[in-house]
Amino acid sequence: MNLTLKITAALTVATALTIPALAQTTIVAPGQSTSGTYMDYMKTVYARATFAELLQVPIATFDKEFELTPMAAESWSQSEDGLTWTFKLRPGLVWSDGEPLTAEDYVFALQRAATTGYDFAWYWDFAGGIKGWKEVTEGTADVSTLGLKAVDDLTIEVTTVAPKPYLPSVTSLWYPVPKHKVDELGDDWAVNVDTIVSSGPFDLESWEKSNNSVVLTKSETYTGPWQAQIDRLEVDPTLGAPEVGLPAFLAGDADYSFLNTGQVPVAEQRYPDGIRKNAVFATSYISFDLDSEPFNNVDVRKAFYYAVDRAELTSTVLKDIAIPAGSILPPGYPGYNEEVVAQAVFDPSKAAEHMAAAGFPGGEGFPEIEIWYREEGGYNGAIIPAMAQYLQAEFKEVLGITMNIRVLPGQDWMQGLLNKENNIFIAPYEYDYLDPSNFYGIFYNGGRHDHHVEAYDELVAAADSNPVWEERYDLYAQAEQVLIDNASIVPLVHPITIAVISDELGGDASTPNTLGFTSLDRLGHYFFTHLTKQ
Repeated sequence: MNLTLKITAALTVATALTIPALAQTTIVAPGQSTSGTYMDYMKTVYARATFAELLQVPIATFDKEFELTPMAAESWSQSEDGLTWTFKLRPGLVWSDGEPLTAEDYVFALQRAATTGYDFAWYWDFAGGIKGWKEVTEGTADVSTLGLKAVDDLTIEVTTVAPKPYLPSVTSLWYPVPKHKVDELGDDWAVNVDTIVSSGPFDLESWEKSNNSVVLTKSETYTGPWQAQIDRLEVDPTLGAPEVGLPAFLAGDADYSFLNTGQVPVAEQRYPDGIRKNAVFATSYISFDLDSEPFNNVDVRKAFYYAVDRAELTSTVLKDIAIPAGSILPPGYPGYNEEVVAQAVFDPSKAAEHMAAAGFPGGEGFPEIEIWYREEGGYNGAIIPAMAQYLQAEFKEVLGITMNIRVLPGQDWMQGLLNKENNIFIAPYEYDYLDPSNFYGIFYNGGRHDHHVEAYDELVAAADSNPVWEERYDLYAQAEQVLIDNASIVPLVHPITIAVISDELGGDASTPNTLGFTSLDRLGHYFFTHLTKQ
């Protein structure tokens, strides 16, 4: 080597030693569940590892305005009879091990879900309406009869039992499963970090199973929409509880934290520009056994409808964690109708009139009742117990009745609801896919409440299959009017969550949408790929 080359080489080494490596952008976020079994959303939803879905690319998903956005699919179309959908995948998508991502990986994901006891299998019958799904999951038909077909590597064909104009929304929860990995390792492919492959914007670096914490890194192989703008995402579920999360945030050990009601004033004072609210697409409501006394009397149910002061409830007892609900649909949700909402007023005089019409003037002769609610965590854990006590006192004052309260484990509560073991429940429900059919479906043809109201069922069935949105909107509004006139339920509140975020966070995901809400990790694919950090 000549002198010039030696000097150049020496200078290169010296420069490399003195220039710091480019800093990685790392976001530390709270998680929710502290336990997880598989890093595979299509194996288990309720026992999945933290943010397993961020590793994979869905067919489509939602942005912060809840607009449906193509992801793995670049387009889709519906047949003239409304029964067949064709999804065209983007060319060039690959698994992180270099294997092509194909239509077969998506079809295989649902075939496997239908035949292996998937804990979210009901969704593809209730929401997806996939032809043959019920028969295959019940074991009375072969998986080959499912209305799913990989026409070629980039084309998926889905056949439904009835027209499903909202099926693209349903595919927001349709993730691929690497068939080549399952063929090699079975379900264990999603157990060990070394064997887990991804198709989406993040790869898995580590997974601490003792507390379900994960470290995700920006994918170097993902070429689809919404590529990550950060290098690392560290998710710690032990920070999910505000009591732990906020101190970590204040110490600089987390980039955002959810808040409980007691923490809100402090956070608002110290970080006025960092407060973010989100109206969860969920509703808590009173459900009755429509066939059981005394709630088989519509006047009794209407008395309860008018006896709830939702404004007082959400401005006092549930301040900062819920807003009034006048509809089964939350604000901002497709189909939300102000005319429907306006009818849910607090009117003690009307409540008294209906009680008298039912034969219980001033509550005289009304049987003692017991309202059931289930043990809850998260936002419902803060809302429902306090709301039950408020309703207990309000119904005593306004209706003159005695309502006791009983809390049950989730499984016992659901069994009591399905088997009509009690006559009044507080029922929470959060959306699974973004379409009115999701909420209205829980009362359709019995639903989860064994409600059978013919006029309602006819309207919902017509709306579900109508491809014209304006007509669907009107039909759903008519259907909810039937619920109101029948006083089938009493809408109570819509939960909201409050968080505080670091002033170092930026990007479109950190700013509220047009309704003033910031969904944070509830829209994980959007949030974590549209978030930046200084």
